Amino acid sequence: MLDKIDLQKVLFLDIETVPQFENYDDVPERLQKLWDTKAGFLARNNETPEELYERAGIYAEFGKIVCISVGYMHEGAIRLKSFFSDNEVELLKEFTELLNQHYSSPYQLLCAHNGKEFDFPYMARRLLINGLPLPSILNIAGKKPWEVQHLDTLELWKFGDYKNYTSLNLLTAIFDIPTPKDDIDGSMVGDVYYVEKNLKRIKEYCEKDVVALTQVMRRYKNLELIPEKAIHYSEW
Repeated sequence: MLDKIDLQKVLFLDIETVPQFENYDDVPERLQKLWDTKAGFLARNNETPEELYERAGIYAEFGKIVCISVGYMHEGAIRLKSFFSDNEVELLKEFTELLNQHYSSPYQLLCAHNGKEFDFPYMARRLLINGLPLPSILNIAGKKPWEVQHLDTLELWKFGDYKNYTSLNLLTAIFDIPTPKDDIDGSMVGDVYYVEKNLKRIKEYCEKDVVALTQVMRRYKNLELIPEKAIHYSEW
């Protein structure tokens, strides 16, 4: 299968999410009660729903998307673009416009790490929650498995072994893919968004993950890595 994948027809992506509200006390009462129920299943050491609320961004029902970064291969280079905003509806509209205009062919693919478990369903759910139509490439209802245009570098790495999770960071290490040493990781995105109010920093972190994802996919196909000089980040 890997040999048949044309990387020129793949849109690589990553999303960054945060809780819908900055603080637990800001959550509307109806939603807060439902989070309390959810938190009851998540608690391991008697944590309270308030203590666990920083994890709400992982769940599409309680979180929101603040950045979607995409990358594509063109003439031996990686070109990146990001959709980021405090207004989730705005960034989702811009992102789906891109999908509808350029990724509506059945021969084109979306690729993310753990995308089938997280990125793709999260985006679809947030689109519906915000009253927006699903682009065809995300609307998988009723499709046969071979009709779904989604690639997942985590799934590809499992080779049928479903016991373990392998992080994108670990894959870049074992494939000797250089990555910039940043002072931010996924667990810090909520604070960077709500405390620092620094969307630019989140966008830069998200784009670097897309570069890593693209390079991993090239390693899967035994292709040379794209040199840093041929990686074109989006401008602020």
